[in-house]
Amino acid sequence: MIKRIKPGQRFCGAVVVNGVVTTAGVTGAGADTVAQTRDILAQIDALLAEAGTSKAKLISASIWLRDIAHFGQMNTVWDEWVDKDNLPVRATVEARLAAPELLVEIQVTALV
Repeated sequence: MIKRIKPGQRFCGAVVVNGVVTTAGVTGAGADTVAQTRDILAQIDALLAEAGTSKAKLISASIWLRDIAHFGQMNTVWDEWVDKDNLPVRATVEARLAAPELLVEIQVTALV
């Protein structure tokens, strides 16, 4: 069985299948990298909760930054949020995002 969370016009916010939840790339509101990262991680918490899991069960994360110079700013927020006893694998890259105001995009996969 596949559970689709927050389906939209082109994609779902998350999909749960065979005990694994994968989110779409999540973007956030805010004027800077810190604010956007906080908003994104709050949205991810909500998606994981709706899937019946939490950040303690993360297995992977992919992070895209408009400017890799903001790596430290994003990490400051990430380090406050992530479960230090259950760290996922993670990749972070610089990328051109879908709109100029977007500074960060994060996608995660977790066990349910």
